[in-house]
Amino acid sequence: MKEEKTGTAAELIFHNESNYYTILLFETEEEQFFAVGNMAYPKVGRSYRLIGEWKNHPKYGEQFAFSSSEELEPTTAEGIAAFLCSGIIKGIGPKMAAAIVRKFGADTLDVILKTPERLPEVAGIGTAKARAIEDGYREHREYADTVLALSDYDISANVCMKLYKAYGKDAVKTIKDNPYTLIGDIYGIGFKKADKIAVSVGIKNDSPHRIKSGIKYLLSQLVGSGDTYAPAAEFTENAARFLDVTREQVSDCAFEMVMDGDLCKDLIDGSAVYMLFSYYRAERYAAAKLYELCTSELSGIAVSAENLIKQEETRSNIRLSEKQKNAVEASIKNGVLVITGGPGTGKTTIINTILSIYDYAGLSTALAAPTGRAAKRMQQATGRSASTIHRLLEYAYADGEDRMIFGKNEENPLGYDCIIIDEMSMVDILLMEALLRAVSPGTRLVLVGDADQLPPVGAGNVLKDILGCETIQSCRLTDIFRQAQESAIVVNAHLINRGDHPAYNEKGQDFFMVKRSSKDIKGTIAQLCQQRLPAFFKDLDPYNDIQVLTPARKGELGCVELSRMLQDKLNPPSPSKAEKKIGERIFREGDKVMQIKNNYRTEWKNIHTMVPGIGVFNGDMGIIDTVDNENGIIGVIFDNEIYVRYDYSNIDELESAFALTVHKSQGSEFPVVVMPMAAFPPMLSTRNLLYTAITRAKEAVVLVGNPEVCNAMVDNNTAQKRYSGLGYRLRSLWNLIYE
Repeated sequence: MKEEKTGTAAELIFHNESNYYTILLFETEEEQFFAVGNMAYPKVGRSYRLIGEWKNHPKYGEQFAFSSSEELEPTTAEGIAAFLCSGIIKGIGPKMAAAIVRKFGADTLDVILKTPERLPEVAGIGTAKARAIEDGYREHREYADTVLALSDYDISANVCMKLYKAYGKDAVKTIKDNPYTLIGDIYGIGFKKADKIAVSVGIKNDSPHRIKSGIKYLLSQLVGSGDTYAPAAEFTENAARFLDVTREQVSDCAFEMVMDGDLCKDLIDGSAVYMLFSYYRAERYAAAKLYELCTSELSGIAVSAENLIKQEETRSNIRLSEKQKNAVEASIKNGVLVITGGPGTGKTTIINTILSIYDYAGLSTALAAPTGRAAKRMQQATGRSASTIHRLLEYAYADGEDRMIFGKNEENPLGYDCIIIDEMSMVDILLMEALLRAVSPGTRLVLVGDADQLPPVGAGNVLKDILGCETIQSCRLTDIFRQAQESAIVVNAHLINRGDHPAYNEKGQDFFMVKRSSKDIKGTIAQLCQQRLPAFFKDLDPYNDIQVLTPARKGELGCVELSRMLQDKLNPPSPSKAEKKIGERIFREGDKVMQIKNNYRTEWKNIHTMVPGIGVFNGDMGIIDTVDNENGIIGVIFDNEIYVRYDYSNIDELESAFALTVHKSQGSEFPVVVMPMAAFPPMLSTRNLLYTAITRAKEAVVLVGNPEVCNAMVDNNTAQKRYSGLGYRLRSLWNLIYE
């Protein structure tokens, strides 16, 4: 049963800055108790009105769980002075607060709100300062009123703050008019949360607002799974069931969305499909631009390709295979070339040969990859500068706007004769569109990747679509070079890719299976990382040289739980190591972490040269150097080179990296990879996932668990089908033009 409690925050026990979860020791005139709930800015000594109910916590006993809180403004002169200088109104310190209260007494807050023009009567306050004080106090009042008004809709203080920042005093009106607008405007509110709010404000189940929002939500869910479109009939049926409305209502709303330009309806392979507009545009543009690049006139090279290859073989003292020669020659003669092959098939040798020949011919080249780690690997393999695709395209915040744009585009294209992109299997359709918009006709575009690895995390299947359309020149490398044949990792990777079971534990080799029952896998992984592998491989660094990979994120053998376990084993709590707990996560000095999103504004400093820079990228891995709880800062050193400071407010950009999902490891390479072999969901126990995992290792692969699980993964070649239309559009375009 809901109760109202009015009193004072006597002691702040706990406060989480990221979600505002708060534990207070609360005092009323009659009692003292613990209160728990979400409160944006709790202050000891302040008065609050809490609405909630009593609950019995199994560990901490009886608590008052409040669902809403309202700060009560002080009425005494002393209370008002403390309120003014508490930080709620910027620019008012203790001295100025005391001066204002001396002048206006208990009427101070009324003066600020109703007659702010009187504030300059206080020495030191001019017109501009008075306006700032009025705005600060009015904003505080509006926010407090908004939180109170939203308390009936089960909205947390964290979301209330976001709502107020987005809509100001119109937040409540916006929710009542159409709560589904929150989905696109407020991070953390999805369709299900908005739908729950809609019920509380009386919006009907068959409201067009609801159905249209549900259509967008379901298409976005499919995009999150990798699809760029949905078959219309199947989608309409699923949407009607999900929204509990009729198929006709879904179709009618979808038609209106198409008319309004919010949705696209198209034909792919003769069937009607629905697409979000951005993916429809991306596929159509990519197909048209690839055709244009393939058919545009290329800058001339005076010497024949055959002679250039012979000269380079002599100059570099190498001998290319016929397939490698064909790939190099094709890169000279074609506007677009795809080179694909597994480990040990000579892709890097081809790239280096192309670079040398283009240097000789006086042509400029650029190297890029989807992630920072992949770009660094490319740089190490070629000795040339390489960047992420985003950095190559100068992805940054627009001037004066809070949105990201690509600085390189059709109006400001890249000025290179040849652009080589590595790890193309990771490139999704939106990134491909952005890249192609910045490539001028006449530029040679060389796309390099392993088509048998996992598809990109984002929507689309660009590399496979291009290879499958058979309209763009491609070279598939299958021969393993003699030096690579000495590695069981390479040999087994190709066996797995062909559907054959790998060989384990052969003397002098680098591919191992440690047989364990399911219950012993976790402990064995800990032993391997702590003791056995560092003892077996001399000079092996458990932090930097061993990487645990797993198919899943959740579960006993998912990356979250394995990271927590390895953190306890490899970097246990210590009085000498500061740490910060945020939600269920603990960030501790010495922890291994990964940046999980591109941030082009984050500043850093090189720890060796002290030269500053900007930008950290998805996939960058580092070690927590400092945890400064007093100032709310975590310092991370990436790649033993750059130092980055994170505020607690943006710590969600970091994730523990003692264990990673195989998807997150794409584009990276590690000396030793350790992977559990246990029962995972079939969609995660696939051949291409296993293949991707073992090709991340350079020196050794250690599988822990049941060999039959590994064999079953090899046998499971039913990779999840993706609805991706780029291949169809490429074939259709070529057929249209050449018929």
